[in-house]
Amino acid sequence: MKRGVLYISHSLENSRVLSAMLAAVSIPLKQAQSLKVATEILDSETFGLILTEAKLADGKWEDIMDLVKRTHPHAEVVVTDRLADARLWADALNEGVYDVLAQPFYSGEVQRVVTNALSVPARLSAKRELGSPLGLAAPATLPA
Repeated sequence: MKRGVLYISHSLENSRVLSAMLAAVSIPLKQAQSLKVATEILDSETFGLILTEAKLADGKWEDIMDLVKRTHPHAEVVVTDRLADARLWADALNEGVYDVLAQPFYSGEVQRVVTNALSVPARLSAKRELGSPLGLAAPATLPA
């Protein structure tokens, strides 16, 4: 299992809550309060999962996806938002995001999503890097 979560959010309270939830299942969490800080951290550290707010003061989840594809192509990305709706979920999954978590956070759901995301085999994560939604490879030829 890949280890470690980078949480990108300005909310210290959400970070505290998530840290406690993940500590219960022995998963370390580090917080970056902006896209800029996350970029600096990702230049020097490795994470199995990047958990990001949909909207950041200096960017949005799509910027995080671009950053992760360049710097940590085998890491999974989970987007979180207070108003997570079907459109965000569909847009995020189409771009290769592992899942979307609604806020407020519920311990069992957070632990399930994070544990599963950290367990995704590297070969599936790498296919997302190539632009295949959900890590699924297209068939080589179409059936006749």
